[in-house]
Amino acid sequence: MNNFVVTQATAAHLGLVPQIVEAFEAVHQNKSTGFASRTPEYLTAKILEDKAIIALDADTGGFAGFCYIESWGHDRYVANSGLLVKPEYQGQGLASEIKKKAFQLSREKFPEAKIFGLTTGLQVMRINSSLGYEPVTFSELPDDAEFWKGCEGCPNFDILQRNNYSSCLCTGMLYDPARKIPKGAGKKVVVAYSGGLDTSYTVMYLSHDMGYEVHAVCADTGGFSPEQLADNEARAFALGAKSYKTLDVTKEYYEKSLKYMIFGNVLRNGTYPISVSSERIFQALAIARYAREIGANAIAHGSTGAGNDQVRFDMTFKVLAPEMEIITLTRDMKLSRQQEVDYLNRHGFQADFKKLKYSYNVGIWGTSICGGEILDSAQGLPETAYLKKVTSQEPRQLKIGFEKGEIVSVDGKTYASKVEAIKAVEALAAPYGIGRDIHVGDTIIGIKGRVGFEAAAALVIIAAHKYLEKHTLSKWQQYWKDQVANWYGMFLHESQYMEPVMRDIEAMLESSQRHVTGTVIMELRPQSFSTVGVESDDDLVKNKLGEYGEGQKGWTSDEAKGFIQLSSVPLKVYYLSHPEEKDTL
Repeated sequence: MNNFVVTQATAAHLGLVPQIVEAFEAVHQNKSTGFASRTPEYLTAKILEDKAIIALDADTGGFAGFCYIESWGHDRYVANSGLLVKPEYQGQGLASEIKKKAFQLSREKFPEAKIFGLTTGLQVMRINSSLGYEPVTFSELPDDAEFWKGCEGCPNFDILQRNNYSSCLCTGMLYDPARKIPKGAGKKVVVAYSGGLDTSYTVMYLSHDMGYEVHAVCADTGGFSPEQLADNEARAFALGAKSYKTLDVTKEYYEKSLKYMIFGNVLRNGTYPISVSSERIFQALAIARYAREIGANAIAHGSTGAGNDQVRFDMTFKVLAPEMEIITLTRDMKLSRQQEVDYLNRHGFQADFKKLKYSYNVGIWGTSICGGEILDSAQGLPETAYLKKVTSQEPRQLKIGFEKGEIVSVDGKTYASKVEAIKAVEALAAPYGIGRDIHVGDTIIGIKGRVGFEAAAALVIIAAHKYLEKHTLSKWQQYWKDQVANWYGMFLHESQYMEPVMRDIEAMLESSQRHVTGTVIMELRPQSFSTVGVESDDDLVKNKLGEYGEGQKGWTSDEAKGFIQLSSVPLKVYYLSHPEEKDTL
């Protein structure tokens, strides 16, 4: 990727005119449509009139691109003509930067003029649209004969003549300053893009109707296949995005949150492994960082006004990027699904956005399922609602190895990547239909909600980890860890990951894991699993003082009796003072 300097051309750049002329001629010869050659005298005059934009390679100082301004009809019309990028610099967004600079110069020199252009290039059309241009008929363009004379060098000039200058292969586009300037003209917006209907609508509307330069970003927490990501990219560009980027935040998600959820055996209401809830925070963090990196003016997401995700996205953006506007079209415009589909269809984008019975959010820590029977409190989910089907019938043992609380091996195979180890457990457990349930909980905004989920790896790993802790932690370590872990899970759900106390809780959870090392043996069966046993050098069940229910070596019978005698003293004191209550026991 090259670095460029895009600036107004001056007399200092006249030495580059021969290279510019040569580049114009090369494009003219190679293009079958719409590009005329230019003379050295003509380009020199444009530079000396302060009506040209030049792009230079910042490292070599060499010529990289060019564009110039023409005015017609007594300066009532202005054209940004001859947009050119040398072949070796194409595909890096340089054309867009040159066009923006030329547009800005045109507005400064001719603030009342209509800015127009003729082009056959889809990329130029998209750039023009983002600046506020609209397609127009040739009748809205200048009728100045000198203007049309400039088309004589085009290979398709005969077509223009045959149509009496009313149409050609080029598309006419016009920016009229008298019309309302699009709110987003000249501004960048990063869209949190999933490829679904809401975010697809957001990309197209912000680009087409509001004039933003749209950068679509998919923050992946382990829920997309390579094929899905490739489809996301193609769809984003088709919708009008200037760029698309996938941010793989799965490893960060594990290191900064998921491992602590395992340390804490976090299950919201004892049921739900807080998969989507926690993933959203890290998607929002990654998107906010990217938006600041590219100098965006705004961030957009597709959340509705009735769910938790709007809180998670908005709060994160307000803290990490307070200077940026937050745009939520689906929420603010109260759009229905059909309204979004109709808009996309009207603008030539066809996709399979049929109303599905269920909607899914897939990630490394599980899949959430909404819609269908979930909306009826009296119903559960049928087998058809689950993405992963039950294909394994024979029970099997599964061994999961932990080191200081972190998963390190599966069935004896050691994994350097904890994420890959989690995927391995999922691959073995999901075919049994393990980890399915319906969670009922309180949303951040105050209403109750139901969500179905399937999270085989999450449920099996948490159960194995918790079983290992029973063997390796003290009674009070387990007790207090359970208390703070419950708060940790609740704060994650409530969009409080950035609250400083979370770092303190994480420190306590990590400290508690210093002896949680060993292998847990599980048994998997269709739609159920159980713990079998533990192999650990830190197993506190194995000790030199005594075996539960069998015999003691660390104390005498008299010492046991004395312990019991002293333990009963507080109760004796109470009931001696309140003998009437003892009779009711």
